[in-house]
Amino acid sequence: MLAIVGTIPDLDVPVLDAPVTIRDGELSVNGRIISPDRGTPALLAAAVEASLYLNAPLPHAFLVGDQGRGDGSRELYAHLVDVLPNRDYSTIVFHYLQPDVDWHNKVLLAVQEMVQPPRLIADAGFMYAAKMSGQAPAYDLFTPDAGELAFLADETAPHPFYTRGFILHDENHTPDLVARAYAHENAATTLLVKGNIDYVADRGGIIHTVSKPVAESMEAMGGTGDTVTGMVSVLIESGLPVTEAALHSLRANRMAGVMANPTPATRVGKLVPFISEALSLVGVVEPRT
Repeated sequence: MLAIVGTIPDLDVPVLDAPVTIRDGELSVNGRIISPDRGTPALLAAAVEASLYLNAPLPHAFLVGDQGRGDGSRELYAHLVDVLPNRDYSTIVFHYLQPDVDWHNKVLLAVQEMVQPPRLIADAGFMYAAKMSGQAPAYDLFTPDAGELAFLADETAPHPFYTRGFILHDENHTPDLVARAYAHENAATTLLVKGNIDYVADRGGIIHTVSKPVAESMEAMGGTGDTVTGMVSVLIESGLPVTEAALHSLRANRMAGVMANPTPATRVGKLVPFISEALSLVGVVEPRT
């Protein structure tokens, strides 16, 4: 089973640890409606749509309210440390959490205590903590954008805010940044890099590039990287090789953007209903019966 870990910008949300369900056409976790505007809820919605397309089980969610102060994230970190050793997930994706190296390391140890260690995907805050802790190679996939890739490539930066300028402004040289991230052991086994041109890479270099189709308004929308991460997590859970899952997800995300015909004001949730058709159009395996 796939598990998705992240935060919601609502301080009234306690730690939620429950399967995702669909109630009256809306996502629900432990009875709480989750609106897929952006962030982890957008990732969750994309994962649900991809799961429905594949006739696969819906993901399990670990969520908490946090508006950036980190209190909720620390509650969720502590909960994960307590429960993960006795859980059975084959894939876990960690998303928006306040970066905390100490808690990251405790969670990673809890994961390693599971009977069958899962495939690990990290994006956003948890990816930052993984790099800052020196544990990046423990992960199967990171999903950075160009700026986050620069942070991974900067061996001295303790936080994305401190990425050195000469690296940060080198986003037109993604292959060089990828090589630098791997040279300093700051990358997962596979990288999915989101940008004007998308890349799939590993220690050997660039494997795939994706630049079409183009929905220009998507560049101004928040959350489109979250939908990519949601899709790739489901495709990996379905058994696809990580690099193939990454390629399909990048293509499908662009296709869903074109079909949604967004404006710069469009919320990313408007892309979600097009994910199933987009996955079909880019050649993802037929739904299981």
